[in-house]
Amino acid sequence: MPESRLLDAASAADLFDLPRPASECRIVVAMSGGVDSSVVAALAAKSGAEVIGITLQLYDYGAATGRKGACCAGDDIADARAVADRLGIAHYVSDHESAFREEVVETFADEYLAGRTPVPCIRCNMGPKFTDLFAMARELGADCLATGHYVRRVMGPAGPELHRALDPARDQSYFLYATTEDQLDYLRFPLGGLPKSEVRELAEAAGLRNAAKPDSQDICFVPDGDYAKIVKKMRPEGARPGKIVHAASGETLGEHKGVIHYTVGQRRGLEIGGQPEPLYVVGIDAENAEVKVGPKRMLAVEAAHVVETNRIGPLPDVQLTAKVRSLAKPVPVTLEGPLGDNAPTTIRFAEPEYGVAPGQAAVLYAGDRVVGGGWIDATTGVSA
Repeated sequence: MPESRLLDAASAADLFDLPRPASECRIVVAMSGGVDSSVVAALAAKSGAEVIGITLQLYDYGAATGRKGACCAGDDIADARAVADRLGIAHYVSDHESAFREEVVETFADEYLAGRTPVPCIRCNMGPKFTDLFAMARELGADCLATGHYVRRVMGPAGPELHRALDPARDQSYFLYATTEDQLDYLRFPLGGLPKSEVRELAEAAGLRNAAKPDSQDICFVPDGDYAKIVKKMRPEGARPGKIVHAASGETLGEHKGVIHYTVGQRRGLEIGGQPEPLYVVGIDAENAEVKVGPKRMLAVEAAHVVETNRIGPLPDVQLTAKVRSLAKPVPVTLEGPLGDNAPTTIRFAEPEYGVAPGQAAVLYAGDRVVGGGWIDATTGVSA
């Protein structure tokens, strides 16, 4: 296969927006062991800069060996090391298992225990993946930290901006809304303008052993998708049985085996047949171990109260849109209150939005630009 044009030195260097000639620069690459971060390392090496790969070990190596759908553990660390050897770059592994467990996994369990719907990938980016990697990269004297995320860093009038990836099917901007302006100044996302197919071609052209490695699925520390099993193991009280109650009438319709098995918007698994219309989870009272259900219309939300907000750059005077789930379509909203500096705010939807749950993130966009977001703390139903 002929080399892609992006693997020539000048084009590769352009992807990193370096402050000096590449030969005078040092790039630290966050290497998870997957094909995306491996291609970033290959592009960085091709640029002519000095490259250092860093992998954060987030799980016990022995327990994770052979595990599929994860990252930063077991075979993934071996893949990252093999790629670094192939490219002739330095590679370090840093043990962050305890920090990851405390900041991400335990928070995930606590959120489900409280009847909320957590997004651990954002917590990971806010903690180990960015905060800790930043400190390490700066200690190493790097000019930038590069990752394999599918987002774009675009220079705007007020400085670097965070934009959605050109390939909407790969866009990961929802998970990076909490990136600070200082972090964005230092970060590089060389894959944001590429389709996945070209990234795999680049991996093959560079002779990387993980060129055909499948993408990770589900939550990295729940590779089999059974998140309730993880939560039950860490917080056994989450499996306390309770009632399934109709949110409008208060009628008890059935029993459940623990609130950790349910999220707002869920329809399957309720096991309460014989109802005149389909019922969904519309609320969770974790304290009383009650799962509240109702018809779809009861899921309609007109506003969301958002906390711990972050803003990236100035707020533009244009129509904002918001995503309340990673795969949701951005919808028009108005912002009532400040955004950023952890201030609370309210997002009001132009049309009723469905499936909005406390614990999720609400991410705000101005066109393709991410302007910030925060954690959904509460919602306001549509007025009768």
